[in-house]
Amino acid sequence: MQFQAKQKRRKVFINITSLIDVLFLLLIFFMISSTFLEQPGIKLELPKAESAVVTEQKEYVLFINKEGKLYLNQDEVLTENLEERLTEALPNMKDGALILKADQDATHGIVVRVMDIAKETGVKKLIIGTKLDDKE
Repeated sequence: MQFQAKQKRRKVFINITSLIDVLFLLLIFFMISSTFLEQPGIKLELPKAESAVVTEQKEYVLFINKEGKLYLNQDEVLTENLEERLTEALPNMKDGALILKADQDATHGIVVRVMDIAKETGVKKLIIGTKLDDKE
């Protein structure tokens, strides 16, 4: 009786490295191409900037409309009370950041005054909101 020598079977190995690379590229493509923008409830016409970067809306946004009225996260605020309201909100701000969105027709004086008040209250980051310029 003769026994046949066992032949070693080759294990089938499927190389999926390139498949994983393609999946990661697709994932990155969809993450970059999708945008999540929150629109404020107050009608503003933001000034345009060519080098604007889209960022997600933080917790505290200060709006200035063209009439010069101030809104801190949808609540109307008087200029006289702004310092007090910002001081109260400062501990709750992420990274001490405040986004300032002023209408392009708002006067320069009120915008500068609000910026001064924000810096005096201890706001660490003052982010100026703009919209991307549509090149047509």
